[in-house]
Amino acid sequence: MVTLIYYPLPHKLRRIWLLAASFYFYMAWNPVYALLIAASILTTYFFAMLIDRADTRPSAKTIPRKISLALCLTVNLSILFFFKYIGLAISSLSGLISIFGHSSFEIPFSLVLPVGISFYTFQALGYIIDVYRKDIDAEKNLVKYALFVSFFPQLVAGPIERSKNLLSQFDERPVFVYDKIKNGLLLMTWGFFQKIVIADNISKIVNLIYGDYKLFSGSQLALATVLFAIQIYCDFAGYTNIARGAAGVMGFRLMENFKRPYFAVSIRDFWRRWHISLSSWFRDYLYIPLGGSHCSKPRRAINTIITFLVSGLWHGADWSFVVWGGLHGLFQLISDAFGNLVKGRNKHIGDSIGSGGTGFRRFLRTAATFLLVDFAWIFFRATGITAALGTVKNMFSEFNPWIFFDGSLYELGLNGGEFLTAGAAMVILFAVDCIRRKRDILRSLSAQNAVFRWAIYFALVISIIIFGVYGNDYVQTQFIYFQF
Repeated sequence: MVTLIYYPLPHKLRRIWLLAASFYFYMAWNPVYALLIAASILTTYFFAMLIDRADTRPSAKTIPRKISLALCLTVNLSILFFFKYIGLAISSLSGLISIFGHSSFEIPFSLVLPVGISFYTFQALGYIIDVYRKDIDAEKNLVKYALFVSFFPQLVAGPIERSKNLLSQFDERPVFVYDKIKNGLLLMTWGFFQKIVIADNISKIVNLIYGDYKLFSGSQLALATVLFAIQIYCDFAGYTNIARGAAGVMGFRLMENFKRPYFAVSIRDFWRRWHISLSSWFRDYLYIPLGGSHCSKPRRAINTIITFLVSGLWHGADWSFVVWGGLHGLFQLISDAFGNLVKGRNKHIGDSIGSGGTGFRRFLRTAATFLLVDFAWIFFRATGITAALGTVKNMFSEFNPWIFFDGSLYELGLNGGEFLTAGAAMVILFAVDCIRRKRDILRSLSAQNAVFRWAIYFALVISIIIFGVYGNDYVQTQFIYFQF
């Protein structure tokens, strides 16, 4: 409906229409919380104008640039802290006080986490930092800037867009182009396939086992952990593809957020491929300002750990997320140290390892990276630190590989046919990611004959309908990253 009205509108009315649609989209969750995104928009807009005025009129009485930036960051991060982290802060303080013999206390009120608050806050803060660095000029059109922060396809779960990429696109005049519409719809369809056919189905097993880890053996916990790695990838990448496809239908280009992450040959390589918009945000606005890699080795290690700890905290208000981030930071430091040691001994081998190597060596590095990433996912998925440590303990103390052969797998939420369907869907996922390594899959598909193309289109749609929405016992689950 938004697209059908969007294209016939005059250019001057398109921004207003998209802004209205974006706020309606956000208010569908909780109308009151639209005030929060409005506050983020207005504060970053006006402080950016103050910074720009201080640059263009240095002799005038203006607030110093650094103070304007500091005030803007303080206001927006305070709102984020209050709604997302106040519970964690109070419970942690209460626990600390109880250690010294004082009675603990609880937060006297409850808050519903505003959907997407971490995403739009970081997008708005990235903008004002860009203005402060003079990478861009402050946007004077409030409607255009408000649309940049609240653009509905990527509002609640990213990708976290940069002002350089998205703001200027609102000045363009997209026209109805068949190929762009088709490619956008195909990308959305693939996203729905990832979410509905793969992620939602295997979530039944993951939720059952992680819901009460004490009841299950090590093999079952290992299976659930591997499946969660696939679930969260399909869930989050699926949303990103839906967002990019929806934006593409209207002529907008959102950044790619995933590039075959489980084919990574190192932890560093993984973060070049996973949630790229967030990892690059932390690199540009936290890691590099801390000193990045242009400093001593100890300082570089500290910068890395700080960045990953903050990244973990960004994902959730629980110390298990901080541990998850810390593990990735630790893995990266160990990987870098090992790589440097090998390079020092044999430059040829070191270069090969640095690039992932070829053949069997690359396979081993990819497998090792996946195992490390998968192990860290335990702390991401578990309900807390205690549950995560208990899961790790049970996984390595009660390992029974016979569950993969005695039929007991079919008692974990999926029957034989559903297991076969999920397995076939994951094979398709793997095949698509393999093809993407060397070619643009949409362009390659467009080059095929009409019969083959439409067979693929119908297969995707029918599988979504049969095995997803209208499948037996199908339960729609919220996108995982909506909670962040």
